[in-house]
Amino acid sequence: MLIIGVAGGTGSGKTTLVQKVMANFPQGSIGLIAQDAYYNDNSALSFEERCTINYDHPSAIDFELLTSHLKTLKNGQGIAQPVYDFKTHNRVDQTQWTTPTKVLIVEGILIFSQLELRSIMDVKVFVEAPDDQRLIRRMGRDLTERGRDLDEVLARYQDTLKPMHDQFIAPSKKHADLVIPTHRPNSRAIDLLTSFIAQELNQSK
Repeated sequence: MLIIGVAGGTGSGKTTLVQKVMANFPQGSIGLIAQDAYYNDNSALSFEERCTINYDHPSAIDFELLTSHLKTLKNGQGIAQPVYDFKTHNRVDQTQWTTPTKVLIVEGILIFSQLELRSIMDVKVFVEAPDDQRLIRRMGRDLTERGRDLDEVLARYQDTLKPMHDQFIAPSKKHADLVIPTHRPNSRAIDLLTSFIAQELNQSK
């Protein structure tokens, strides 16, 4: 199994990049695991308490479970992947059964901040965009998809998102094998990544 890590700040265009790459292959040929599914299980906390958590800090992520799941998939076994609800700030009761694929993409803002997790990845891609563009994208997503209000989004950006980006995410760029900017045309980088994956899939036949 080839494991490709795709990291970068919130709103940098990671998900869009991954979707563009995966669209070039038959459905089901490439697996995808999002760091967002691995936020800690905070069922013991009230909703009000969950709202105060800094979700942009590495401590908010169950990296031990994520790392264990990647190792299990790499060993050819399936996993019961957690499912996270952003509106309640907590996992749901259901899990998603995920089976191994020849190529697996792992996507998330903090995945390069963890040494053991990085060591499992065969290729590491960092996606970057200017801060103002990332904020605009984050606002659009949180307001329309995650049930947040404008004041909450702006406060979270100022109090946690931007400081955590500067402390943990931006420095992790140094671990990347490939850096892809999304504020200018990046079709060549996407083509390069697509060709690399296609070669791996062909060799695995």
